[in-house]
Amino acid sequence: MPSLPDPLTPSWGESRRTQRVVIRIPVLVKAPVQGEPPLTEDTFTLVVNAHGALLSLAMKVRPGQRIILRNWATTKEQECRVIHVRENPFGKNEVGISFPFPNPHFWNLNFPPPDWHPFLK
Repeated sequence: MPSLPDPLTPSWGESRRTQRVVIRIPVLVKAPVQGEPPLTEDTFTLVVNAHGALLSLAMKVRPGQRIILRNWATTKEQECRVIHVRENPFGKNEVGISFPFPNPHFWNLNFPPPDWHPFLK
């Protein structure tokens, strides 16, 4: 599986639709299972933007799978789709998720303006 770009490199965010913010936000992930109660996991974000997030997740999910994300700080829930999974044999996997529509208010953050660039040494 190809490696994900490093979020701290200058070119990483240039082609993105919205600015990404490296932040740890506690969330609950619910994965519906047909005919059974959903699987759930308390975890946290690694990176967020208006279109989704990168999560740290022990639960096994696959690209295309629908999950429900709950932001513990706001108790808001958002259905989303798994976009990619980067397996980590020594810990939790990195899971990219996407919202069906941009939802910057889900994170309860003020995102930087589109022309903002982080200071890099």
